[in-house]
Amino acid sequence: MNTSKQKLHIIGLLFIVLSTLLSAKKIIPAAERPELYLPLLKDKQIALVVNHSSLVKNRHLLDYLLKYHIKVKKIFAPEHGFRGKADAGAHVRNHHDTKTRLPIISLYGKDKKPTKKDLKGIDLILFDIQDVGVRFYTYLSTLHYIMEAGAENNIPVVVLDRPNPNGHYIDGPVLQKKYRSFIGLHPVPVVYGMSIGEYARMINGEGWLKSGEKARLTVIPLKNYTHQRSYTLPVKPSPNLPNDNAIALYPSLAFFEGTVFSAGRGTKIPFQLYCANSYTKKNFYVIPRSIAGATYPKFKGEHCYGIDLSQRRLSTLRKEQKLNLGYLQDAYANYPKKKRFFSHKKFFDKLAGSNRLRKQITAGVSEKKIRKSWQKELSAFKKIRRKYLLYP
Repeated sequence: MNTSKQKLHIIGLLFIVLSTLLSAKKIIPAAERPELYLPLLKDKQIALVVNHSSLVKNRHLLDYLLKYHIKVKKIFAPEHGFRGKADAGAHVRNHHDTKTRLPIISLYGKDKKPTKKDLKGIDLILFDIQDVGVRFYTYLSTLHYIMEAGAENNIPVVVLDRPNPNGHYIDGPVLQKKYRSFIGLHPVPVVYGMSIGEYARMINGEGWLKSGEKARLTVIPLKNYTHQRSYTLPVKPSPNLPNDNAIALYPSLAFFEGTVFSAGRGTKIPFQLYCANSYTKKNFYVIPRSIAGATYPKFKGEHCYGIDLSQRRLSTLRKEQKLNLGYLQDAYANYPKKKRFFSHKKFFDKLAGSNRLRKQITAGVSEKKIRKSWQKELSAFKKIRRKYLLYP
């Protein structure tokens, strides 16, 4: 073998070794581990709980299962719908998939939980939706009601686990029972540091389903995942979380949904800014428009002055490992009409999990003291959380 051929041979071997090492370290979502779940589905009538994020590499889970002759009978769709395009909070109607003609039953319309009729003839429910690790992201509530319906009708539930892009920290006030709603059903902090599969185990184990019932739950685990690993989602999980920065900022900026301020819906950088028409700092502004996923944004067609966070480095956001209350405190301090700031205070309190944070902001309590007020409940939650972890 001549020298040039030897070099090419060595380079080829090194490439194979490097590719193998990278492949070994790559996070593998449960949907891409069919050897673990296809045997559970064989010869059963299946209902899927899925949306646009339910992918097996570049193929939708529905198409993948049909290829293997799995008997999918119906689809349940969460907020934003099966294709993930509906506005936040917009009711989604029942319809049929244009490609397969399968019935799609909305779990974000008249019903939030499958009825007995919906589940007639179903042998197993398969759940696969990408979460972002934040309590008020409603896919968690959909998971809860799917498990509850499964328990009530003696139908097993299989959850295909996916990575949590905010799984590397735990922070925020813990939800108080009085403030339970579809944007927060469980006594957990805003950021809870668990995969959706781990969270399903906690719902079951803590007896949070109706009457303390238990679902017949199976979680198909991720491969090569740890809570500290970063993960870029292959598709945006909902219309207004278009990139890694928006997902990282979402836990902090979503509080603005309960105030007069906008978090950027109707702009090119949603959940990467906060703004209002009367914000006193006027170095930056956007003009929100009616666009897909944000039909009726706050301050539509107006100059909305605020702070642009879109250029913050993701590595810096990850290192902070906390909710940033500074954005909320800055907005309140620099908005002249204080009485109007919490324009949707009931909604804000549901997001926060109690009325305490709102009262602390209006009273001018420091961020340090606000954080201190969370610590006892956070410590108690962390002890509960440990029991249900599947990953280090």
